[in-house]
Amino acid sequence: MKKISPDPWTVTRDYGETTKNSLDSSLRQLKCHFTWNLVEGENSLDDFEDRVCNLIEFPNSEFQATMCNTLAYTKHCRGQHKAALGCSQQAEEFIQREHADQAEIRSLVTRGNYAWVYYHLGRFSEAQVYVDEVQQVCRKYFSPYRTESPEMDCEGGWTRLRCGGNQNERAKVCFEKALEKKPKNPEFSSGLAIASYRLDNWPPSQNPVDPLRQAIQLNPDNQYVKVLLALKLQKINKEGEGERLVKEALEKAPLATHVLRGQQSCIGKGDLDQAIELLRKALKCVPNNTYLHRHIGCYYRAKVPEIQKMGGKREKLQELIGHALGHLKRADESGGNFFHICFYLACLSSQAGRYEEAEYYFQKEFSKELPPVAKQALHLRYGNFQLYQMKCEDKAIHHFTTGVKINQESKEREKMNRLQKFAKIKLSKNGADPKALHLLAFLQELNGEMQPAEKNSERGLDSGNLIPLASLVEE
Repeated sequence: MKKISPDPWTVTRDYGETTKNSLDSSLRQLKCHFTWNLVEGENSLDDFEDRVCNLIEFPNSEFQATMCNTLAYTKHCRGQHKAALGCSQQAEEFIQREHADQAEIRSLVTRGNYAWVYYHLGRFSEAQVYVDEVQQVCRKYFSPYRTESPEMDCEGGWTRLRCGGNQNERAKVCFEKALEKKPKNPEFSSGLAIASYRLDNWPPSQNPVDPLRQAIQLNPDNQYVKVLLALKLQKINKEGEGERLVKEALEKAPLATHVLRGQQSCIGKGDLDQAIELLRKALKCVPNNTYLHRHIGCYYRAKVPEIQKMGGKREKLQELIGHALGHLKRADESGGNFFHICFYLACLSSQAGRYEEAEYYFQKEFSKELPPVAKQALHLRYGNFQLYQMKCEDKAIHHFTTGVKINQESKEREKMNRLQKFAKIKLSKNGADPKALHLLAFLQELNGEMQPAEKNSERGLDSGNLIPLASLVEE
């Protein structure tokens, strides 16, 4: 197969308009990243690229070509055509190294990407060469009339699985189509099993257990699929078989990051220490993986209330908070748009007495577009921070009332609605307190109540109970 230098800056030869139109039509028939609508519905190309690059589910060398091909597409979308060609060349090198006996077939998607990049560079002759090569291979092995192959469908499936989200259903279709041609292919079967696992709850009728068992039968060395089956067995009360599968997977691939991540899903809620230990092992393999840092940080954060309830030493508590902050900061500094991460950093910094840092992360979270309940939670926690740490009652009341005004039923809104307790305590000290009276009027108007303010001046309340909004503290 002819090898073309990935240098995009050579002179383009003359190419007639009619031939260009024919090339355009041929390109649209190719199965590759440029025809799969991968970023359709994405918030931004940054989010898409960050998720694809940091996903650790398929870190094995056999999937490196898939990632390089996807990166080639994102580089093209950014107008970095030379980098796109470089990524495609890397994909070819991985294929030659890992699948030398199938390189001609497995390079079909890569060559389709090459064709599209050269086309966008205006180098139509080079683009046509790659289109011709794809067509020749398809005629040789598959169909004399169509530019397609089960391997191309398989590569489309793996690419969509890397993209996640709304691509999982399309990934499943890709693997099903590939299996129609080669029903006993272990790789195609594994792909279908993983896609079915992800789509377990949509539509509800799907059952991933059978595809997972079939995939393991065809490829008993796929440890990741074993862990996925273990997770599903756990949900249907077959924990014994699930534990056996996980143990077997870890014995055969003790440092495989995708297996470790699968196992932490099995045990994460039951044993935080073991989950942290497993993910830290994975971090040794991919030390800059922001998703791992985020998960580890969240697990350390989850241990904080456990230690508090057990009356643990302050030194131990500060150590846990320090670990949580360290990992969550690594994730945040990567630029990944992780939901709640600044919120977690703000609350942890406040607990650690790092008030300037807490203020920074609270404001960073306020700058984001958040759903209603998340906004309520943010105003509640920031109000608590202003009241208890910064001793700023006015700012606290402002944020509590702002949160209550958000018309969304939630636990956070219920807590902030208990501002009435705060007003009553203030009125127990001064029946004419203007802030308290204004606050009661606001709450009564909000709730449609018209109780006279005097009735709320309950001097019988224990004024010694003055942690004014104790009921608003995060549980």
